[in-house]
Amino acid sequence: MLDSPTIALPFTLAADAPSGDMPLHSVWDLMVKGGWIMVPIGFCSLVALTIIVERLIVLRRSRIAPPALVAEIPSLRNDPRRLMDRCAADPSPLAAVLSAAARAAHEPRETRDRLIEEAGQRQVLTLRRRMRLLSAMPQVATMLGLLGTVMGMIRTFTVVAASGDSLGKTERLAQGIYEAWTATAAGLAVAIPTLIAYHMIMGRVDAAAGLLDAAVGQWSQQPLPAAERQPVADAPTRIVTPDAEPVMNGVAATA
Repeated sequence: MLDSPTIALPFTLAADAPSGDMPLHSVWDLMVKGGWIMVPIGFCSLVALTIIVERLIVLRRSRIAPPALVAEIPSLRNDPRRLMDRCAADPSPLAAVLSAAARAAHEPRETRDRLIEEAGQRQVLTLRRRMRLLSAMPQVATMLGLLGTVMGMIRTFTVVAASGDSLGKTERLAQGIYEAWTATAAGLAVAIPTLIAYHMIMGRVDAAAGLLDAAVGQWSQQPLPAAERQPVADAPTRIVTPDAEPVMNGVAATA
């Protein structure tokens, strides 16, 4: 049975395959063997890494709600004007929401909650900046890997079709198959960590929204005495969004 061409072909390919012709010494060797499709896959990995590092820096707890500002909230609860002055010197998201709360201190409770909610939504949108682009990177990297696989297999079958059989073409066959599987592996290697990082960062955004909610609730948990409710000048323009989300103590509960 070993004399049959169908059975003998695999053994012939294995015997004629070049030994040590395609060793893997580094990541660069892997990229070169994977073909040109590895370039856009590598670009996707750089974009994803840049966004992940930048968002992790921005979403640090100390940048969202500085401890010094949080510690001063109880003492400033009955003095909206002082709170506004304090928040003017602080670029954090918490300061922006507290400033909106101070400006609306003279408003009825329902109006004040709405204005605080809108300020909270704006800050949450800022925290989610570039997350849509990051969410696209896993799909793009996976599809590029699939494209590389298809192109590699097309190359392989082109060699077979042009030669009539695969005897004596082991190097070219191996190159096409190698490129196919390398591109798939590279795409998945970029997509899986990026997807995990995306969900981790979105969890931090949700935690930041809860942190803003708790801090603003600490300031506005009780109405100010009527004698202390002094109108604050330059109240912000009231922007009502048609798809406003539920309010928890005046700040949007979801990212």
